[in-house]
Amino acid sequence: MLRKLLAGLAGGVSLNLAMLLTFRLLGFGWQGGGLLLDPSLQSPKLIAVWTSLEPLPLVVAHPAPIFLGLLLFGLGHALIYAWLAPHWPPGILSRGGRMALLIFFLSFVFWEFFTPFNQLGEPVLLIGLELLFWAVIAATEGLVLATVFEAGGGLGA
Repeated sequence: MLRKLLAGLAGGVSLNLAMLLTFRLLGFGWQGGGLLLDPSLQSPKLIAVWTSLEPLPLVVAHPAPIFLGLLLFGLGHALIYAWLAPHWPPGILSRGGRMALLIFFLSFVFWEFFTPFNQLGEPVLLIGLELLFWAVIAATEGLVLATVFEAGGGLGA
């Protein structure tokens, strides 16, 4: 159980850091005005949601609950990993890659399709960029989970 807890916390921290480095640094910019908020490229509706429509998203106005929520997602992902990984070929890349694909397709692709594309009118090109960010985030978390679980023999073959 300790390994699940440690893997989950490490996964949640990696999820937070990867999101910070992709979306915040590259997408929105530290001071705003990043590519994902460029009015010449982005949907006015999406820009309003992130910058002026009250209440602002928690991740912007009060990020602590989002940080904690992502830690909980990391713990949930660790439990799913522990359940499924013994049925996958052994190895950090093999198992971490499979976990990353599950996270990516079951969470992030669905999110991009249903919310930015469907509800906020985000252009397909920017959705593609965001999917690239999400792929990096999913790969980071999947590999961190696999590394913690597989260290020292972990879950075995």
